[in-house]
Amino acid sequence: MRNGRTKSIKVALGGILAALSLIFMFFTSIFPSMTYAAPAVCGALLMVTVIEISSWFSLLIYAVVGFLSIFLVADKEAAVIYLLFFGYYPIIKGMIEAKLSLPSSWICKYIIFNISIIISYFICSKLLGIEYDEIGNFGKFSVLILLIMGNIIFAIYDLALTRLVTAYLRHWQKYVKRILR
Repeated sequence: MRNGRTKSIKVALGGILAALSLIFMFFTSIFPSMTYAAPAVCGALLMVTVIEISSWFSLLIYAVVGFLSIFLVADKEAAVIYLLFFGYYPIIKGMIEAKLSLPSSWICKYIIFNISIIISYFICSKLLGIEYDEIGNFGKFSVLILLIMGNIIFAIYDLALTRLVTAYLRHWQKYVKRILR
C-alpha cells in the first residue's frame, strides 16, 4: 500500500512541476522579456525530480512541457529554447559533471549549449520567421554578439543551478522527502 502511495505522490509532484512550468511558459506571452528567463526557470524546476525521483522521470516531464509549450504557448521562441536547451540541460548537467573532470565537463557543457542555441537560432529565424539581424546598433554582428553574451550568461546559469541544488540539499530536501514518503 505504501509503495503505491509513494508512486502516486511522485506522479502528482511531476504533474505539479509540469503545470508550474507551463504557467511560467505562459508568462512569456504577457511579459516578452521572459523569453529566455521562463525556460531557464522551468528547467531549474526539474532539478527536484532529478534528485528525488530519477532522470528518466524528469525527461518525461520535460517532454510533456516541451510538447505542450509548442502548441499552447504564444512565444514560440521560448518554447523552442526550452525544447532545445533549457528543458533537458538541468537533467544532463549532473551526469556530465559526474563522468568528466572539471575542465572537460565545462568544455562539454559549452559545446552542448552552443550547438543547442545555434540550432534554436536557425529554427526560430528560418522556420518561425523571427528576425535577429541588425538588432540595435550592432548591425550584422548582432547574432555573434548575442552568442558571446549568451555564453557568459550560460556560465552564470550553470553556477546558479549548482548553487540551487546545494541550497535544495541543505535546506529544502528534508521537507520534500517528508512529502514523498
